[in-house]
Amino acid sequence: MRFEVQGPPMPPLRERLRSALQSDSALWRRALLAGVHHGPEFWVRYSPPLFGLLFGAALPAKRKLVESNLRWIRGSRSPVVDLREISEVFASYASCLTEGLLLASERGFILKSRAQGVENYHAAAAAGRGVILATAHTGGWDLAGQIMRDVHQGGVVVVMQRERDAQARALQDEARARAGIQVVHAGESALDALPLLAHLRRGAAVALQIDRTPPGARSRQVSLFGTPWRCPEGPLTLAALSGAPILPVFTRRLGFLHYEAVASTPIWLPRRPSEAERAAAASAMVGAMERFVRESPTQWFHFVERDEGRDTMT
Repeated sequence: MRFEVQGPPMPPLRERLRSALQSDSALWRRALLAGVHHGPEFWVRYSPPLFGLLFGAALPAKRKLVESNLRWIRGSRSPVVDLREISEVFASYASCLTEGLLLASERGFILKSRAQGVENYHAAAAAGRGVILATAHTGGWDLAGQIMRDVHQGGVVVVMQRERDAQARALQDEARARAGIQVVHAGESALDALPLLAHLRRGAAVALQIDRTPPGARSRQVSLFGTPWRCPEGPLTLAALSGAPILPVFTRRLGFLHYEAVASTPIWLPRRPSEAERAAAASAMVGAMERFVRESPTQWFHFVERDEGRDTMT
């Protein structure tokens, strides 16, 4: 007698097609990779903004989110200004995504970067306990690890939220690995912090994004642009457990393969911080992000519902 083990039922064809055509699917990621690997230089340099505008035009819900975020950041503006800045967000997003893959394509392109606040990085690294990089989905978010890798000899580990499409995630992780960046995907277990602590103890920089809280993860309320906001507890917990400082570092795109990293004052927590100390550290961390985003509002790719703080790029 033979027993067959059946897997989960296959989703209906319509559902599979809908999933494949979503903006974060492996289908679109493979198309982007094909263009990056085989397209002529003028194509990879000038076409991404156009595709970003086309995606923005095809995703009205995302346009509304971007418009709402821009008004939240800098107040109301004229419809002309709104349209221009919304377009800049989608164009910049497409350029950043393309250039991150381009640098991993082994075609010989070179990242040009500059930094503000280098003294803050040196102050954070001097303790020799590793560095916790508090980052966000800003221009060049996928290149921050490469920028820091060039200056931080202990290596860089980037903590990422799992993408909806596992195949798309694998393609992106492969590109990051070719660029020399180690990726750890965030989960919902407290044990997920253990390998990150090991990386910090050997002197690595561990980068976590603070503008979104993964489902199931602990968060705390702070203020952002004058309204309540929830930021993840992860960086605070790691800082308390490891003794490593939190260094807010945010990036923006200046031109083709040209990026700037801005490092703020390091944030230190004792090994057993009080609630007041954790709250002050969270406010300082998010405050650094607020200052950066106010300076570069079209470089914040926050395509999410503000009241949920979870990824909605589906």
